[in-house]
Amino acid sequence: MRVLVTGGAGYVGSVSVERLVEAGHEVVVLDDLSTGHREAVPSVASLEVGSYGDADLVGRLLERARVDAILHCAARSLVGESVRDPARYYRDNVAGGIVLLDAARQADVERLVFSSTAAVYGEPATSPIPETAPLAPINPYGETKRDLEGALRFYGQAYGLRSVSLRYFNVAGATDRNGELHEPETHLIPNVLRAAETGQPITLYGDDYPTPDGTCIRDYIHVADLADAHLLALMATAAPDDEPAAVFNLGIGGGFSVREVVATAESVVGRPIPTTIGPRRVGDPAVLVAAPGQAQSRLGWSAARPSLEEMIGSAWDWRRRNLDPATGRRLG
Repeated sequence: MRVLVTGGAGYVGSVSVERLVEAGHEVVVLDDLSTGHREAVPSVASLEVGSYGDADLVGRLLERARVDAILHCAARSLVGESVRDPARYYRDNVAGGIVLLDAARQADVERLVFSSTAAVYGEPATSPIPETAPLAPINPYGETKRDLEGALRFYGQAYGLRSVSLRYFNVAGATDRNGELHEPETHLIPNVLRAAETGQPITLYGDDYPTPDGTCIRDYIHVADLADAHLLALMATAAPDDEPAAVFNLGIGGGFSVREVVATAESVVGRPIPTTIGPRRVGDPAVLVAAPGQAQSRLGWSAARPSLEEMIGSAWDWRRRNLDPATGRRLG
């Protein structure tokens, strides 16, 4: 199978590229390198530097590469930024996504997997969250992801596009080659590990939630498990289905609190990690956990690396081998 991976130089995309190559597939990466890293792309994959929102570039690339399927990982994904600058998110995530879908139509590419988000649920009333829960995003980021999911559904009905959208919460961990490196970094685990390196306290936002230790609980998934799900979803699009636009939640079916993350990180690094308590952030529900049963029964996927120790341990190992602890930047 020949696969185009948008955002394949980013955190999730690069690990998914690794998995596809390992499984024997040919991969073309499309990434503008605004947040991705050239060195994250394996040498056996070809890299095209550019935007999936560039209709001419994508059209030429699909014509030249003759891909069988697309894995769409590229997106703007910072919640706070999406609130400050929604135009950028609608332009890139929605308008750019439609450019990609139309280019796929023109090139007769009829299979696509969308790396979506559980942010489409907003603040759900039930937990664990099933795929049938109402979609009520509370920020432009989640809204733009919901919009593209909707486009996939209607493109499937009208044009025969077969797609799978995967919704998940927090991704963590690393492979030997690739790990998490964002600027700015907004995710809890890399920020906790950065605090371990620098000794600068990390702020925990709220300790008075109705949870066992007062901090928020979130479902985490190892980035390598997400890559496995991307591969299985791509394979699933090869077979005609009565549901041309399928949607699956990914998760471990449980969650870890912020304090549990810090305590586990302290165990992994072998020393205390300084913390401070800040006020709650607006829109932070107490518990967000995905129900992954449909992915298990229909894709044959379940989390093979569900332990927090493995997620944090692999991230810590990758940081020690690849990042300068003084600056947080990649070595070399």
